[in-house]
Amino acid sequence: MKKIQILCPVYKEEEGIVDFHGSLVVALTPLRQRYDVAYLYAVDPANDRTEQLLAQLAESTSNVDVIVMSRRFGHQAALVAGIDLCEADALVMLDSDGQHPPEVIAEMVARWESGAEIVQGLREDGEETGRLKRTTSAMFYRVITAIGSIQLQSGAADFRLLDRRVVDVLRHEFPERNVFLRGLVAWVGYNVSYVRFSPRERLQGRSKYRPSVLFNFALQGISSFSKTPLRVCTMTGMAIAAISLILGGAQVIAYFLGHANVRGWASLMTLMSFLGGVQMFFMGIFGEYLGQIFDEVKRRPRYLVRQRYPERASTPSESR
Repeated sequence: MKKIQILCPVYKEEEGIVDFHGSLVVALTPLRQRYDVAYLYAVDPANDRTEQLLAQLAESTSNVDVIVMSRRFGHQAALVAGIDLCEADALVMLDSDGQHPPEVIAEMVARWESGAEIVQGLREDGEETGRLKRTTSAMFYRVITAIGSIQLQSGAADFRLLDRRVVDVLRHEFPERNVFLRGLVAWVGYNVSYVRFSPRERLQGRSKYRPSVLFNFALQGISSFSKTPLRVCTMTGMAIAAISLILGGAQVIAYFLGHANVRGWASLMTLMSFLGGVQMFFMGIFGEYLGQIFDEVKRRPRYLVRQRYPERASTPSESR
C-alpha cells in the first residue's frame, strides 16, 4: 500500500486546529481504503496552546506526527522541514487555517494516479477576499511572470501534491536558505497538473499574514527568480548618463556662443533631488540582492527542530 503524507504548517491556530484535523480525516477517509495516510504538522511556536493540542493528538493517534521549531522560522521553513522529513510516495501541502479545502486532495490524488508528478492548486478568490488583496496578488503574479525566469500561474498557492521524485529533488538539490517554494516548484518542471479551488473562510481567528509580511514575501519571490530589477538599474543609469552628456555638451556650446546664463536654479535643485532619490532607490535594490547573498554564504540552518511528538529518541535539525 502506497503512503500519502499530509503536511500542514501551523502558527497560532489553537482555536481551530482540532476541528481542522477532524475535517482532514473525514475528507481523506475514502483514500484510506487504498493508501496509508499520515499527517505531519510543522509548528512555529507561539504563546498559545497549539503545541499542546497537537501533542495530545499525536500521542493518541498513530498516524499523526508533530514537529515544533526552536523558534518561529516562518511558513516556508515549515514546509521545507516537512519535505526533509517526508518518507511517503506523495506529499500534500496545505495550510491549517481551513482555507484550503481538504476535499480537493482527492482530485489531486486522482491526477497523481494519472501520471502527474506535481499537482498545483490554483486559488480563485471571490468577493469574500478584499479588492486590495486581490489586486495586489494579481499584480504580483503578472510581474514575476513578466520579468522572472519561471511561469508562475496566477493564484498558485502552497496547496499542492508532490510526487516522491520531486520531493527528493527539492530535498537534495536546493540548499538555498531563502526559499520561495512556489517558484521552485514551477522551476523544476516535471509533469504538472493544475486544480482550481475557491478558498473557504478561516475556521477561527485572523490571518497571520500582515501586509509587511506579504510585501517581504513578494520581494523574496521576485529577487529569487529575476535579475531584471538590477538590469533596470543599469539601463536607467546609462540613460541618465547619456542625457547628462547631451545637456553638458549643449551648455558648453551655449557658453561659446555667448548664450550662457545663471538662471534655472530651481530646476537644477529639483533634478539633483530626483537623481538622489533614484540613487537611493537603486541602492535599496542592490541591498536586497546583497542581503540574499549574505544569507547564503553564512550557511546557517534554515530551521531547527526543538521537539517532536510522539517523542523520538532524537530530534532532527536541518538536514543539509
